[in-house]
Amino acid sequence: MAGDEKLTLLSFLRAQRESVLAILDGLGEDALATPVLPSGWTPLGMVEHLGYAERHWFQEIVTGTADPVAWPDDHEPLTTPRSPDVVFAFYREQCRRSDEIFAATPLSAVPAGRHPTALADEIADLRGVVLHMIEETARHAGHLDAARELIDGRTGLGPR
Repeated sequence: MAGDEKLTLLSFLRAQRESVLAILDGLGEDALATPVLPSGWTPLGMVEHLGYAERHWFQEIVTGTADPVAWPDDHEPLTTPRSPDVVFAFYREQCRRSDEIFAATPLSAVPAGRHPTALADEIADLRGVVLHMIEETARHAGHLDAARELIDGRTGLGPR
């Protein structure tokens, strides 16, 4: 039964990840790097943020370790100075690594690392991590969906 649950959770997480990519598909570099809401985040910055979230939760928290990132994280939150190719490759790589960790770890496994906020008390095992990442990715896919509508009027993009 745990295998069925793992497959279900992974399919929901993957669907949300695919939505993020589908929502932004076809946008040029200028549109990806331009904030459309007063808070100033950019679609590309949001994708980079989601890559960092994958890295944080599955590598730093589940396994307790993560390789260093190849660049400094010294810019405004939810923006990035990097190109779309670099950011999308980073996101895909973090998702791939998350999937490997997820496949090799029982749902009941207690994380080796600890998240630095009160959310740590709510996430006691891999099941909690993947549920949080489904929530995080879906929330930001919604943000991206609204941004895409403001950019070019397109809505309803993605597999779900």
